[in-house]
Amino acid sequence: MSFSSNNFSKAQIGFTLLELMVVIAIISILAAIALPIYQNYSVRAQVTELVLAAYSCRTSVTESIQQASNTDVSAELINTCTFITTKYVKSATVDANGVITVSADEANLPILSVATNTLTLVPIQAGTTELVGTSDGGKTIAGWRCGSATDGTTIPTQYLPSSCTGAY
Repeated sequence: MSFSSNNFSKAQIGFTLLELMVVIAIISILAAIALPIYQNYSVRAQVTELVLAAYSCRTSVTESIQQASNTDVSAELINTCTFITTKYVKSATVDANGVITVSADEANLPILSVATNTLTLVPIQAGTTELVGTSDGGKTIAGWRCGSATDGTTIPTQYLPSSCTGAY
């Protein structure tokens, strides 16, 4: 008994319609799961640029407070951070208490709107939960609170990097 390629009919070569439909269904399910995860990751990576902008201002604020010669550092804090806009960051400002506010550019981050485009980074005094500013004395930042809605952050928590979801 010899086997040759002529013994197989043309109907036995290739995939059946049912097999192709099963493969397409599996690919569709995987795409439905992976696409939202990828989109969330992509937005988080872009929002990280806002956090980096806030961190650059954080360094300036910390240095200004540590080098201040008088108790009232509020006037110096307002002028500590000069920031150049980027693709995702529209502005970065520092108020008299050292609170850093970074605004996202909604045109390049379409998932965010004007109502959800703000990130705050707040300096906290040593031994208290109060803000740094006129009552500080100029030397005592214990830590920073990042991404808190009570401080004015409007970016949804799901888009904030893990390093910016509370005090540190």
